[in-house]
Amino acid sequence: MKKLHQSPTDPAFVQNPYPFYESARAHGSFVWWEDYGMACAVSHKMVHAVLRDRRMGRECPPELAPDIPSHLKPFYNVEAHSMLELEPPRHTRLRALVLRAFTSRTIAALEPDIRSLCHNLIDQFPNEPFDLLTHYAQPVPVIVISRLLGVPEDRADDLLKWSNAMVAMYQARRTPQIEADAVAATEAFVAFMRSYIEERRKTPADDLISTLIAAREDGERLSEDELITTCILLLNAGHEATVHTLGNGTKTLLEQNVREINDSSVEEVIRYDPPLHMFTRWVYEDLEIDGHRFQRGDQIACLLGAANRDPEAYTAADTFDPSRKGPQNTSFGGGIHFCVGAPLARLEIKFALGVLFERCPELRLAEPPKYGDVYHFHGLERLMVTLR
Repeated sequence: MKKLHQSPTDPAFVQNPYPFYESARAHGSFVWWEDYGMACAVSHKMVHAVLRDRRMGRECPPELAPDIPSHLKPFYNVEAHSMLELEPPRHTRLRALVLRAFTSRTIAALEPDIRSLCHNLIDQFPNEPFDLLTHYAQPVPVIVISRLLGVPEDRADDLLKWSNAMVAMYQARRTPQIEADAVAATEAFVAFMRSYIEERRKTPADDLISTLIAAREDGERLSEDELITTCILLLNAGHEATVHTLGNGTKTLLEQNVREINDSSVEEVIRYDPPLHMFTRWVYEDLEIDGHRFQRGDQIACLLGAANRDPEAYTAADTFDPSRKGPQNTSFGGGIHFCVGAPLARLEIKFALGVLFERCPELRLAEPPKYGDVYHFHGLERLMVTLR
């Protein structure tokens, strides 16, 4: 397996990771990324296969579970109940309970609300150059997921702040200060959710939290800790990736001079410059894939950004083609951990972009966009635009 060096915080890589992915794919389906100390699946075929192989999973083998430093325990105590980090049977039970509340009918019913929200935000756009992320790409998903859960909309700024602090724990630039901020955000988030869930227990409403409280699977309900973690996960995941997708997608559409938004162009936005570039799996048994041997306890990183630009899967893969046909992109993961919020994300992206270009046909970039140092996420620091 070819060993490659590439700092994930290197400024050139942060701005454009795709040349590194191209060089990695030239060495086969797997490479060894020295900076992470793990094997990486880099082809579309192999990423697709690893994501669906039940001999691997998200949950760390118990004999390898690290000792959590006391100062980080509040953060990891929440993560311990996240279905994103669990395998069956706990994952099966948690996901089934969430899906009972997160139905396709519930998602589809949000369309008028999303449209109205987008129009209201656009009505408030300033006449001078402004940051589309803070004025549009950030508020759309955080307000939508807040309304869906039933969380007070006037707490959206707090939710965004807490979520950003927690998600920073997964970035390559992690520092002691980022850890301290994440723990503080976790404690504030948990306290808020605990009090709000208690309120909903007494006075149920037509929202996702009330539905999750009432949901049962084989006679079991979510525990208090599971309920809190699930709400935090849905809030964090429900906006973080969508913010980046809206930002990256708007940048791409403006640069490519594409304005038509439909299901096909939305999928191409999600494929071309995705918000999440790495998703890891633990190996649960000794195995061989594509001539490479792995042992229990190894980790494999699926490089989603590399898979989505694989020329073996997509013709002219580095070209943005809004009418593209091809295999399913890997941006939402795969297997039992396929993103539970994918239908909501697609709906938000389609209508947020559609309403934006319908209302702002002369929208253009006011300065060259710059990506933030947030790997293994991939998103803009800001997106300065002007309406004319």
